[in-house]
Parts: sequence; structure tokens; C-alpha cells
Amino acid sequence: MVQEEVTDRLGRQLRDLRISVTDRCNFRCPYCMPRERFGEDHTFLPRRAFLSFEEIEKVVRACLPLGLDKVRLTGGEPLLRPGLAELVSRLSDLGVDLALTTNGSLLRRHADALSSAGLKRVTISLDAIDEEVHQKMSDSSVTVAEILDGIDAAIEVGLSPIKVNCVIKRGVNEEQAAKLVRHFRGTGVIVRFIEFMDVGRTNGWTLSEVIPSAALLNYLQTEFDLLPLESERSSDVAARWGHSDDSGEIGLISSVSEPFCGDCVRARISADGRLFTCLFASGGHDLRALIHDANGGDLTAAIAAIWQRRSDRYSELRSEETSALPRIEMSYIGG
Repeated sequence: MVQEEVTDRLGRQLRDLRISVTDRCNFRCPYCMPRERFGEDHTFLPRRAFLSFEEIEKVVRACLPLGLDKVRLTGGEPLLRPGLAELVSRLSDLGVDLALTTNGSLLRRHADALSSAGLKRVTISLDAIDEEVHQKMSDSSVTVAEILDGIDAAIEVGLSPIKVNCVIKRGVNEEQAAKLVRHFRGTGVIVRFIEFMDVGRTNGWTLSEVIPSAALLNYLQTEFDLLPLESERSSDVAARWGHSDDSGEIGLISSVSEPFCGDCVRARISADGRLFTCLFASGGHDLRALIHDANGGDLTAAIAAIWQRRSDRYSELRSEETSALPRIEMSYIGG
């Protein structure tokens, strides 16, 4: 039974859980896992430290009485975790809205098994449609063609809606925005543009590299006739805009210029079982001991207590002072 009044100090409920299944990735995107910090000598979590699929299922079950209705699997790159379809099957049986975020490089190989296991939706990260810019943004040998083929595979097996996330960084890939909209228009794929964020401490973030969503929208409207669309629910992070001829829509995620902390209903679980109440958190809460407790109610109560103490609103308070605070890396807890 849902405990309706389990809210944080700002009245926000726990509706959305993002679960990292690995801290490893085959990309080295400079805004997430810059190679100078995550190179050959970087020490990743030992695989034995990862939560097992059974442990992840226990965490999700523990959150259901608190109102959880949406789970997203993330990484690192989640498709690097062997046997991920088994986890998808376990979680889809719980009746949650289950989605996956991936860079798309391995999606052709796994799309059919994931869909058969019960995955409903997928979001693919793609920061450029031009090969040279893509290589700069991903710092990998994976080609745009491989990612587009992964998107085609997702379409073929009925994963819908498919969303493509693009992080826009001034001076690097802003001219790719219109090209991405042009490419996916009429395909049913929703392209969403994300402002470059100061997640973690290694991506060299400066405000001057952020292109506000309003400015990007003005740029896109010089070519496309875009009309505002209503949000499906108040906690949705993307402002929706549709082509006037109904040929598709785009999204704008404005964590820097228009923070949405007041409607944030998301918690995050790291691959090694720590609960984080904000993408910009400096620390998390270790749930491992409680996961192994025979009484599942203890885990539910512990998560509820953590959530009730939550007061995070980093993006609304962002300043020179907050930017100096320690922050967990996005590759560790997922986006």
C-alpha cells in the first residue's frame, strides 16, 4: 500500500528511481567521463562490488510502497553489464514504467532481448550527427552510423517512444542541433537538448560554455515552426515543443537556466548500492546492509527516512560557492 505522505522537506514525492548497473563506459564524453580523468589508470569499481540483479530488485520492491512508479536503468553504459535482460525481466514483472538510457553503441546486439524481457522505452545519447563532431563529443571509435543502427533496432522491436538526448556545449556542437532535428523529424524519435551541466568535478564546466535553452530554441525556430506542448506530468524535466505540421517534437532540458528542482521526484542508486537524492550530491547512503536484512520493511523504512530528510535543490542555488562543493561524478550514479 502506498504511503501517500512520504515526501521530502519540500513536499516532493519519490516517483522515479534511476539505477546505475555499472560505472564503466566505452565512451569518454568530456562532460561525463573525460579521458584525462578516466583513462587507462583509472580505478573503476570491482565487479564484485556491483549490486546483483536480485539486490536491485529488492531495492525497487522496497520503494514501491513509497509511491515509486518509474525506473530507469543507467550506467556508465548499462549494456556493458552482462545479462541485463534478466534484470529487465525481474523489474518489468513489478509493474513499473521501465526505461533504459544508453549510448546506443551496443543496442543493435541487445534490443530484441531487452524488448522481449519487458523493456518499454529507451533513451539514446547522441551529441552530433556529423562524424567529426561526434568523435570529439564521445571520444570513442564508435561511429554515428553504429548508433543510428542501434536506434533503428530499437524501432524495429517496438521500443517507444524513443528519445535522443543531446548535450549542447558552446563552441563544440551547437550547430548540430538543427541537423539532429532535421534528421529525426517524421521518424517518431524525440530529440531532446540538454544544457551542459556542472555534474561532478572533472568536466571543466564553466557557465560561458552553456547555451541557454531559450537561445537554442530561438535558433531552431529560424528553421522550424515549433509550438509549445503540454507536459505529460509536472515532474517531467523537458519542455516539449512540436512541429506545427505534427511531424514530431523536440524537448529542452534547462537545468542551468531554468532549474526544475521544485518538481524533482528522482532518486538514484549507484552500482554499488548507495542512494543519492540529487544528481549534484556530494555523498550517498549505503543500503547494502539493509538490502540483506531479512525484513524488507526495514529497507522501505530506511529509504523513506532518507527521503523525508531530503532538501536538495542544487540547481536553484547554483553559485560560485556551490560550485566549489564536492560532487559525485555522473558516471557513478547515472544521468
